[in-house]
Amino acid sequence: MTNPARSPRIAVSGAGPGGLTCARVLQLHGFDVTVLELDASPDARPQGGTLDLHEGDGQVALKAAGLLDRFLELARPEGQEWRTLDAYSARRLDVRVPAEGATERPEIDRGTLRAMLLESLAPGTVCWGKGVASAQPLDGAGCRVAFRDGSSEEFDLVVGADGAWSRVRAAVSEAVPAYTGVTFVSTGFEDADVRHRALAELVGPGTMMARADGKGLCVQRNSGGYLDCAAMLRVPEQWRRDGFEDQEGVRAELLELYGDWHEDLRHVLRAGERPLLRRPLYALPVPHEWRHVPGVTLLGDAAHLMPPLGVGANLAMLDGAELALAVATAATVDEGVRAYESVMLPRSAKYARDCEEGLKTFLPEAEAIA
Repeated sequence: MTNPARSPRIAVSGAGPGGLTCARVLQLHGFDVTVLELDASPDARPQGGTLDLHEGDGQVALKAAGLLDRFLELARPEGQEWRTLDAYSARRLDVRVPAEGATERPEIDRGTLRAMLLESLAPGTVCWGKGVASAQPLDGAGCRVAFRDGSSEEFDLVVGADGAWSRVRAAVSEAVPAYTGVTFVSTGFEDADVRHRALAELVGPGTMMARADGKGLCVQRNSGGYLDCAAMLRVPEQWRRDGFEDQEGVRAELLELYGDWHEDLRHVLRAGERPLLRRPLYALPVPHEWRHVPGVTLLGDAAHLMPPLGVGANLAMLDGAELALAVATAATVDEGVRAYESVMLPRSAKYARDCEEGLKTFLPEAEAIA
């Protein structure tokens, strides 16, 4: 954008990887940007486990943000190793070991990535405890944001980077996420190399995966010896919706469901130290498209929520960087947003279809647990 009469006021709703990447690249190009975040502070809740950032998308975004070198300093390239185990014998069926020095998909803890992005922003960029209730496009240009505290504010552009249950999405689309048929149950182990050595050795330096009969098990190594674990089940949406406070009952049911699995794998369910958490998976329709609305757009899960098969954060960050670059190089903000959407929407539809099919292949619908 060349010599604007004034810097447009841009708000990004959501301080996840995509929203923070967008804000960082916008600031690098001299834009006034505010990140609106419901959480009261950066440490208000856990940021989840580990993720791998790919050379073709997540790392492209970090390069645009001037943070690729810092990311490579913090990342764990050894975390790229992937082990597939037989569910009944715990025997290794396949092991993918990265070449020495390979950086195609290095792992990084989500909390570490978020901290890196936050540190890159100008002081005061993020308004903590400022949750968005809705976004209303204005006649002509701009968008009014209503906050959960009852206040409101107008911006030239509002970017919905507020995740699966986005409050901004309704400004451009009536689509709502639908249940995929799969639910994760997560837990974890602290200091696993010392306290759960056999499991740590089974997992290795990266990810361990096993599946059989409509069930899966994934264990991922995080930094500091933490193992992030998830049982994956094709079950009805209502499964255990009201019964998860009975942790021992849930544990007993999981052990029964995985009753014929090898005991080394069942150990994850039997001995997990973190509370068992129910995580039903939802996705937006494919393709999710909308008619362009001046003053508002979406990125990441708000735009293209899909099953978690390793591309969500990467696409969100690429969305954020590309949106910022499009706005920075276009004659007007609206032209930049249009250019961004013309690329993002078809790209995300392709990935969403692939993830939809990938989930069905990994946990076939015919193997659903009644």
